[in-house]
Amino acid sequence: MAIIGLSTFRQHLSDYLRRVQRGEEILVTEQGMPIALLRPIGSLDQPASLEARLAKMAAEGRVSLPTRRRLKRVRPVKIAGPPISRTILEDRR
Repeated sequence: MAIIGLSTFRQHLSDYLRRVQRGEEILVTEQGMPIALLRPIGSLDQPASLEARLAKMAAEGRVSLPTRRRLKRVRPVKIAGPPISRTILEDRR
């Protein structure tokens, strides 16, 4: 599911409508709050995605959506020396 702001949606309306025709759901937000969910007509009988259900509950005031951006992926840290598991086992003796 694509989540887009209202101004972006207005600027690229025809592109987003084509995506909906191909079967994608689009959630339109205004200042971070969901205001519309575009779904293909053929999917009306199917249950909505998790994002769509959360957007509906947020519009009803039943939940609050996160206001922060997702965290970036963390790079693994390489540590020189013996494995930590060996150090723990030695420490227990």
